[in-house]
Amino acid sequence: MRQILFKAKRIDNGEWLEGYYQFYTHGYGSEDREEHIIRDGKSNLYFVDPSTICQYTGLTDKNGKKIWENDIVDFLGHKGRVKYECGSFGIAYRECIDWEEIESHICPVTGCDNALCACENDNFISLWEIYWNFNDEDDCLSTIEVIGNIFDNPELLERE
Repeated sequence: MRQILFKAKRIDNGEWLEGYYQFYTHGYGSEDREEHIIRDGKSNLYFVDPSTICQYTGLTDKNGKKIWENDIVDFLGHKGRVKYECGSFGIAYRECIDWEEIESHICPVTGCDNALCACENDNFISLWEIYWNFNDEDDCLSTIEVIGNIFDNPELLERE
């Protein structure tokens, strides 16, 4: 079962924190105040910037690093942003995906002559489609590397 975790930047010092997300609204009407909180594994509560909240995908990259929503990843030499779309987490690209190129990598990576099995959306591929097509195991994607995120490294996508 996938662990439901979130990460966000703390309001007090801007550091990333991961844990369990909580949301509160205080007051009534025009005086409502929202609080976004991450609770760490020790039950400490931290106020976080809601614009930086990211959910854990349940998968890790080829280096064992957790893959989060809004991460920038490299998949087969192409950089894209992890987001939730079409009912799953996946990689969104600015340009259309070359599905034949992806299929050409399956045999060299897996040793199997499998045909690509994917919902061929113009610029989005599901992480689970990658997992399935490249015969990955243990919730680790061997063809993906996390190289940054859109908050700390937006320039990585500007060059793609």
